[in-house]
Amino acid sequence: MLKSRSGGQLIVDALQIHGVDTIFGVPGESYLAVLDALHDSPIRFIINRQEGGSAFMADTYGKMTGKPGICFVTRGPGATNAAIGVHTAFQDSTPMIVFVGQVGNDFVEREAFQEIDYRRMFGTMTKWVAQIDRADRVPEYIAHAFQIATSGRPGPVVLALPEDMLASVATVADTRRYTPVQASPSPQQLAQLRNMLAVSQRPVLLIGGSGWDHTACENIRDFASSNHLPLACAFRFQDLIDHAHPNYVGDVGIGINPALAARIKDADLIIAIGPRLGEMTTGGYTVIEAPVPKQKLIHIHSDALELGRVYQADLMINSGMKEIAEALADMGTLDASTKWQHSVSEARADLLAWQQEPAIFAKENAPLNLWQVVQDIMQQTPADTIITNGAGNYATWAHRYFRYGGFRTQLAPTSGAMGYSVPSGVAAKLIAPERTVITFAGDGEYLMNGQELATAVQYKAGVIIIVFNNSMYGTIRMHQEKEFPARVSGTALQNPDFAALARAFGAHGETVEQTADFAPALQRAIEHSRTQQLPALIELRYDGNLITPGATLNHLRQVALDSGKVISGT
Repeated sequence: MLKSRSGGQLIVDALQIHGVDTIFGVPGESYLAVLDALHDSPIRFIINRQEGGSAFMADTYGKMTGKPGICFVTRGPGATNAAIGVHTAFQDSTPMIVFVGQVGNDFVEREAFQEIDYRRMFGTMTKWVAQIDRADRVPEYIAHAFQIATSGRPGPVVLALPEDMLASVATVADTRRYTPVQASPSPQQLAQLRNMLAVSQRPVLLIGGSGWDHTACENIRDFASSNHLPLACAFRFQDLIDHAHPNYVGDVGIGINPALAARIKDADLIIAIGPRLGEMTTGGYTVIEAPVPKQKLIHIHSDALELGRVYQADLMINSGMKEIAEALADMGTLDASTKWQHSVSEARADLLAWQQEPAIFAKENAPLNLWQVVQDIMQQTPADTIITNGAGNYATWAHRYFRYGGFRTQLAPTSGAMGYSVPSGVAAKLIAPERTVITFAGDGEYLMNGQELATAVQYKAGVIIIVFNNSMYGTIRMHQEKEFPARVSGTALQNPDFAALARAFGAHGETVEQTADFAPALQRAIEHSRTQQLPALIELRYDGNLITPGATLNHLRQVALDSGKVISGT
């Protein structure tokens, strides 16, 4: 016999049915009935210090588990704070469901306290936005939300929760647990792919996007190995293959290896599995020209609407990643693969050369060698270490030089969102406490969500945070010097003592300014994380002139000045 339940209780019961074990959020009076229902629920509610951190943590959960990350925020300001994480989940194709408090239906359309029309606000950055106005429809709406968030191209869903609905009572049956739906390649499409690959001379395999799991990654690795294909990863999807694998030849994104860019441009066939082929992955649509590439292109994506949206590929296949990976693994070895077998070792050699120590540190007599910092991290941590980062030039050291150990060892926003690194690192450690988690954060980026260090201390998440402090918004300063040389504006930062700040939070904190001091500091941070189950922070203070592995700000400025980029009137 069905029993009557409040809207708040129906929501929590539905979340349990759909397998939710963790949610992230900031409490609000607009959803008190949900908070009350969570009191007796086995669901773990991670309380954050800002809703942007909550949404980033939910995004991290979605990336790591493949299940929707769940985020609860209050109406108005809570929703606007969370919007950055929703946008990130949309561009990263991460399954997420955000529940937002809303004014009661009796106050709607009066611009009541903190009232926002969420359909208008979130409409262009989600897969679906809806408002549950009746408690008896809670199970239906939530089942639909899970279905949409995980089927086809994964992405975020927003559900608004009016206060009066949460308090009202309904007698209604629960739904079944959701089942994600993905398309599969047809035999004809697989035959066409096989034929196109067989007649090619210089093929390249490019993988990325979401919807992968360990088995799918292994199947694609086997397909690349058996057919001697050079395999590259799209921007910030570098963890889809173990970088020790001989077929891995680098990442295709910001700061691409020029040799790899040339190889892709010269390819006669690109098999792109998973990536949207957006601006970052295609080098501003130049490495692969839009809309009709010079290379033959096979584009495989989980969303049929993404196929043909920018690129007119020679073959377009709507398929989930698990489905296409299994089909390609079953394809076996093409006899024709011996034609391009040599290209794998050549591309691999290009990658290893690209990852050698840059000469800039010796040339500039730099006290702190950031390349060596990355080497020390790799030497002291296991292969399954998770690296998280946000946006900024400092991320180059993680992208170019760190060798990721395989699936779900990299967490970074393709949206270029600053403030992602710390919440993501904290969430990763909460989700996988047995693994080492290291966060790369810029000084400006860290202070956007560094308060989530309090969350790490509260829940004993022993993440290790490395703050790259060059006292500036480095990426913007770099572009300033390229476009408006010697006219620094709005990019200088006055920073706190990050190590002392970390200690004030209850974490371990150290400052490093010399290369030789980093490895011992890292060892102490790792030990603190393991024994105390508390976070540790290492602040790296270094010369901001060393803006990239290959250039200084002084050099970029001089190049711009020599090219005649001098502002009139100066």
